[in-house]
Amino acid sequence: MSDEANPRSEPADELPTTVSRESNEPGFEHVVVENDDEPDECAIFPREATEVELMTTWISASGDAFTDLASVR
Repeated sequence: MSDEANPRSEPADELPTTVSRESNEPGFEHVVVENDDEPDECAIFPREATEVELMTTWISASGDAFTDLASVR
C-alpha cells in the first residue's frame, strides 16, 4: 500500500484527491484525518470504486469508534 492511500499524518487540507489503485485485490481503503479540535475521523471505501461511486459509497467513524490495527495485535 502506498503512502498516498494512507495519509494518516497529513492535515485535512493536504489529503490526496485520488486513491491509489495499485493492488488488484478486492477490498477497502481508508483515510484517517487527525483533527486538532475534534475527534479524529476515519473514512472506509471500496478500493475499486469510481470517483462517482466514492461520493455515496463510504462509511465514516469518529473518535474512539476505530482503533489502529497494530495497537490491538
